[in-house]
Amino acid sequence: MRQCNGDIQWCFSQVKGTLEDDVTEADIISCVEFNHDGDLLATGDKGGRVVIFQRDPISKNSIPRRGEYNVYSTFQSHEPEFDYLKSLEIEEKINKIRWLKRKNPAHFLLSTNDKTIKLWKVSERDKRVEGYNTKEENGAIRDPACITALRVPTIKPMELMVEASPRRIFANAHTYHINSISVNSDQETYLSADDLRINLWHLEITDQSFNIVDIKPTNMEELTEVITAAEFHPVECNVLVYSSSKGTIRLCDMRSAALCDHHSKLFEEPEDPTNKSFFSEIISSISDVKLSNSGRYMISRDYLSVKVWDLQMETKPIECYPVHEYLRSKLCSLYENDCIFDKFECCWSGNDCAIMTGSYNNFFRVFDRNTKRDLTLEAARDIAKPKTLLKPRKVCTGGKRKKDEISVDCLDFNKKILHTAWHPSENVVAVAATNNLFLFQDKL
Repeated sequence: MRQCNGDIQWCFSQVKGTLEDDVTEADIISCVEFNHDGDLLATGDKGGRVVIFQRDPISKNSIPRRGEYNVYSTFQSHEPEFDYLKSLEIEEKINKIRWLKRKNPAHFLLSTNDKTIKLWKVSERDKRVEGYNTKEENGAIRDPACITALRVPTIKPMELMVEASPRRIFANAHTYHINSISVNSDQETYLSADDLRINLWHLEITDQSFNIVDIKPTNMEELTEVITAAEFHPVECNVLVYSSSKGTIRLCDMRSAALCDHHSKLFEEPEDPTNKSFFSEIISSISDVKLSNSGRYMISRDYLSVKVWDLQMETKPIECYPVHEYLRSKLCSLYENDCIFDKFECCWSGNDCAIMTGSYNNFFRVFDRNTKRDLTLEAARDIAKPKTLLKPRKVCTGGKRKKDEISVDCLDFNKKILHTAWHPSENVVAVAATNNLFLFQDKL
């Protein structure tokens, strides 16, 4: 990967999805995830569908390289269900997708809605068998009395088919809504987290999981916090972290105890008394936590900022990047329209030099950790020509605004970038804007 520096110029590569006039609730993208080599990109939506895009081989090998993807496979992962015991509808919306590392020609991924996790196998078929003895070419079973000669089946080439088949269904282990899944570095186990519990699964065993974190109080009236995100360490298979609505991150080591209710480390920033307000508790809730690819650092996203933590230092973050500080004066109206509860995700670049997260008005933010420079960019269809340079956007809070600035009062809070992903080894990023998936790359 090119070294990150503040002078990366981002340009438009592609946009996938329908125009905004045709948006239905089911089309809204709810998660975005590159696989481990970046050749595949999966999105999940509120309609329970998973769409997998594959890197265009020509764009990958062209000089300069282009980050272009084509639809590879689309399948219905989850259907709406009804819990008759609790009289609750279970949405089909895909909350998270996580890829497994590739071991054979097929690809495997986990997808989850609020209650059920599924392991999918995505495989290619470009050959078919002809000349069965016991059935006709149309699949009808032949009468054994009519079979007089032994035929040797032959393998014929056919048009490439990509098949997605569910291999495992992991259900009935969560009372509350699943917010995270994370595959362990051993590639044999994974965790799933809901508001109050984290479970550990083996990928081969569907009817049994181990509860490794349980923060449910005996009396629910004493409940003060919920789990908001959880993730395994990228290298050490015994370490996991989880964040809470109280703005804390706990690191647990499964070697010290099977039940990780007692954390090994607690990462918490002391509250600044000058910024204390009615909204302090809400905006300090962490909506996402991601460990760096090296495993040395982690980032946490709260409502107004992204913080970088060193796993060796619990007392305070080593870096803090304001995402949209200009909204601090608007918290009252953001509370009234429920935007203050939006859960923004964050992600690392492949070499851990940069961080990306979303904002409102289809803005997303890129922070360079080396130069401390930051960019505000917009995912908009009016720049939808390949290689069009993205102009940095600026939001002004005062009375007078310059030509290229947008006033904080003109921001569209219905357009929000909650889900972003960064290619593991190149400067190619995927940004979900409502029902559209934007792909941007650096201008080489």
